[in-house]
Amino acid sequence: IEMTSLSGSTERSGTLLHGICLIVGTMIGSGIFISPKSVLLYSGAVGPCLLIWTACGVLSTLGALCYAELGTMITKSGGEYPYFMEAFGSIVAYLYSWTTIMVLKPSSFAIITLSFAEYASTPFYPGCSPPLIVTKCLAAAAILIITSINCLSVKLASYVQNFFTAAKLIIILVIVGAGIVLLAQGKTENFSNAFDGTATSFGAIGLAFYNGLWAYDGWNQLNFITEELKDPFRDLPLAIVIGIPLVTVCYVLVNVAYFTVMTTTELLLSPAVAVTFGDRVLYPASWIVPLFVVFSTFGSANGSCFTAGRLVYASGREGHMVKILSYINVKRYTPAPALIFNGVLAIFYIIPADINTLINYFSFAQWFFYGLAALALIVMRFTRKDLDRPVKVSIMVLVSCYLVLAPIIDQPELEYLYCTIFIFSGLILYYPFVYRKVNWGRKIMRPITMHLQLLMDVAPPEKTE
Repeated sequence: IEMTSLSGSTERSGTLLHGICLIVGTMIGSGIFISPKSVLLYSGAVGPCLLIWTACGVLSTLGALCYAELGTMITKSGGEYPYFMEAFGSIVAYLYSWTTIMVLKPSSFAIITLSFAEYASTPFYPGCSPPLIVTKCLAAAAILIITSINCLSVKLASYVQNFFTAAKLIIILVIVGAGIVLLAQGKTENFSNAFDGTATSFGAIGLAFYNGLWAYDGWNQLNFITEELKDPFRDLPLAIVIGIPLVTVCYVLVNVAYFTVMTTTELLLSPAVAVTFGDRVLYPASWIVPLFVVFSTFGSANGSCFTAGRLVYASGREGHMVKILSYINVKRYTPAPALIFNGVLAIFYIIPADINTLINYFSFAQWFFYGLAALALIVMRFTRKDLDRPVKVSIMVLVSCYLVLAPIIDQPELEYLYCTIFIFSGLILYYPFVYRKVNWGRKIMRPITMHLQLLMDVAPPEKTE
């Protein structure tokens, strides 16, 4: 069973189009429909809000190009994990896999499905926000459906991804087209005095970037499936250069469209910004907005789930994770244990969920590792001069330092300390189970692994070397 393709084929099957679809399909999710409120809240006015959305697109492109250099140097799947192994060794790679598998991937899945549930339930509660119990139950149902789709078939998951990518581009074209028509009709009053009330706090600007960049998150998804691309040296950088600027243009134009019909106060008070826009501009066909936003968020959640198994496989291959999580279903060739584990954790993250809090602490940890990946790039320019580098970029270390440190310095909160403690708490498990490889741990896990293998009909992947 070849894990690299996850489809029973030993061939690399990913094309340039598939790469662009994965980047665009994962990036354009719930972010553009919920982050405008948070970006506006922290930036303070229309002008800086639009500038931050543009700057986030530029930063995402630069970050993705750093990852393109890493991905063309080390053509292994698993995102940042193989780069940390190469540049910093086992401990840093383990801490990354520990944090990402236990927190970042499932919390991202939870955030996207919560916004899916918010938009799916809003039309049934006109004039007020839907009850929390309804959105949480809907989000849990979405996680179960998406996890089931990905466990059943890789091809089915790919078809779902392509369908929902097309759906989200359609709704963005509708919103942007309506905004252009309104601008042509002279609806520009919200753009006068666009910089009045601009936030001047470093921390507030950092938090505005957190929320904007969360909407762009997904630009590194292609690095999780590098081994599946037919020609990673050509397709990885090209997919990034085409996909991310396309998303940036879409995001900025969608925000311009929002501001043609809503004042800053109205936008901040709206329970679902895109739905409010649809009610004011597209009535009586306003129902298409929540429908297509639901499609968009569902597709983004599917993309997040699709790549979740690759990191677990990569870390399981190195002995950094419980072996059963790197096993594959013998009939369907899907990483079922990894996907189910990710889904179960995501449901746990839904229970206490407040989306904005999740985004802020998720972004803190995520950008810490993005900065570390950029640092790995610089380190390997000195330690691995022999590696071929078709792409060369490095600017992300300073940006990541700002995004990690600014909110902490400006408004220190215990949650950031908890996040840091959690990252390093992985060392408690690393020493006995990975470094020392204690026998009693293996004795406990052997019967559990065997029973789970029989239950899920899974087996360890063969070595691909």
